[in-house]
Amino acid sequence: MSGIRNNRHALLPFSVIEAASSGDIIAINAVLKHYEGYIAALSMRKLYDENGVSYMAADDEMRKMLEIKLIAKILDFKLIRKA
Repeated sequence: MSGIRNNRHALLPFSVIEAASSGDIIAINAVLKHYEGYIAALSMRKLYDENGVSYMAADDEMRKMLEIKLIAKILDFKLIRKA
């Protein structure tokens, strides 16, 4: 299965990655948009109501923390061009 591209999970274009690592806000927002589903899934928490019944809820603080960490890593990302 190597070499087969899954259209459901399309890759970000190189130009977007390059622009985002240079600090382009529109490109950074495109990267955040690309990963928003994954970040939302990671930020889900299991909570319990007063009767002890569990339910899943989004933790907005966790989501923001993950977005901030992603932005920091985007800006630290160094592209290496081969000649």
